Amino acid sequence: MAPPPLPDPKASPRPRRVLLLGGTGTIGRATAAALKARSHAVTCLVRPGTDPARLAGTMMVEGDVTDPAAFAKAAAARGPFDAVVSCLASRTGAPRDAWAIDFQAHRDVLAGARQAGVEQMVLLSAICVQKPLLAFQKAKLAFEEALIASGLTWSIVRPTAFFKSLSGQIARVQAGRPFLIFGDGALTACKPISDADLAAFIADCLDDPDRRNRILPIGGPGPAITPRQQGEALFALTGRPARFRRVPVALLDAIIAGLALAGRIVPAFADKAEFARIGRYYATESMLVLDPATGRYDADVTPSTGTETLFDYYAQVIRGDARAERGDHAVF
Repeated sequence: MAPPPLPDPKASPRPRRVLLLGGTGTIGRATAAALKARSHAVTCLVRPGTDPARLAGTMMVEGDVTDPAAFAKAAAARGPFDAVVSCLASRTGAPRDAWAIDFQAHRDVLAGARQAGVEQMVLLSAICVQKPLLAFQKAKLAFEEALIASGLTWSIVRPTAFFKSLSGQIARVQAGRPFLIFGDGALTACKPISDADLAAFIADCLDDPDRRNRILPIGGPGPAITPRQQGEALFALTGRPARFRRVPVALLDAIIAGLALAGRIVPAFADKAEFARIGRYYATESMLVLDPATGRYDADVTPSTGTETLFDYYAQVIRGDARAERGDHAVF
């Protein structure tokens, strides 16, 4: 059964001219729609050759986000801007990519925004930066710190898990194969959030005073879900008996060690090792609010928003009403 439609959002009491970064991704497109629905004028900085149909109803400026002059180019073409909203993220999480996009490109846009008198920035970050072990997490945190110190009004949104990141085994289950889990399938948990629900939360940061100058962890509706529960739901939706295959975390450790060793000789393997580290992180760490005093993840204090659940989404994909766009961030 499809989730109930979201209520039509009210127009912003103060429509703004917004520059949107990362607008061509699934969350970026949803955020563009949410901003437009609130009567904001949206300009998207996009790669040359981007299909205008991907961001219908917005103004598009072609440019390279890694160009320090990208903000000035967008402002000259469509500005001045009142706010910047960023859904931009590195494609792979590899160290060079992470520091170029998650940190440096954002810092350059921030510098341009400050010089131009932009008042506000809303940043889509990630909840995993609470425990930074990976290059992309450290790059995101470094920019978060720069934004907080910038003097702009800011909101940093840290979502738990995306539906697309938890959709990699749908086809596997449909094909009659077992669902892969690490350990007993209950090592981790998350509160997945849909693109539309997250986009609405991001867009409302512009007007909600309670979301200003705050770090905002956010998940979707309902209780936290473990990987085993994800598998059980998929089997129930496909009408197949539940079958699980356990994968030892030690196997990931061995893969990481081998790739890291090979990376000393062939640089491409170093990036593959980092990608394997990312996979291990998500296999062993919950995407929930981390209690710094205890070092434990706490589902009860992880905020929720929206109406669509992960299992609603699974049902849509299985029926053919939705397509899982997993992209470069897919791990499982």
